[in-house]
Amino acid sequence: MPAPLTQERSRLDRETLLEAAEALFYERGIQAVGMDAVRTASGLPLKRIYGFFPSKEDLVVAVLQRRDHRWRGDLTAHVEQVQDPRERVLAVFDWLAEWFSEPGFRGCAWVNAYGELGPSSEAVLNEVRSHKRAFRAQVTAWVDATGVHVADQVFLLAEGAVVTAGISGDPAPARHARAAAATLLGAP
Repeated sequence: MPAPLTQERSRLDRETLLEAAEALFYERGIQAVGMDAVRTASGLPLKRIYGFFPSKEDLVVAVLQRRDHRWRGDLTAHVEQVQDPRERVLAVFDWLAEWFSEPGFRGCAWVNAYGELGPSSEAVLNEVRSHKRAFRAQVTAWVDATGVHVADQVFLLAEGAVVTAGISGDPAPARHARAAAATLLGAP
């Protein structure tokens, strides 16, 4: 009889599963990746995978939630190192430029998920909208701290840069959006 699974083993297996699924979904697309590929990449049996997530849709939502927490946390850590409020807003675009230059960058995981599943999966659509609302709230807080009321415009510049860089494969949209944001903020 196999040994009972500990909470720590379950936590590690779940993390391994999410890591493998995120890499596959981001690299290949959600619909192109079958659960057998997730099983192979994670090294976990399908029964264990479905014990964590009863459906692929549940797994996709968990992947997006995990990615959101990490992505926005990394952005916050970068931006909040900067003291000047205007420079803090511009640091958003510096962070985006670094992200766009990473090997394997394929654009926004939430836009990609929406493009594949948004119209057919309410759960995925809700997660995409949740991420975009949270990102917008971050940007708004940083912009509002400058005293210049251009949060909507700066948010659209950031979103546009992400989508454009994802499609073009070129990190330059971050620089262009940064310059436009600096103009809006009246930054030197």
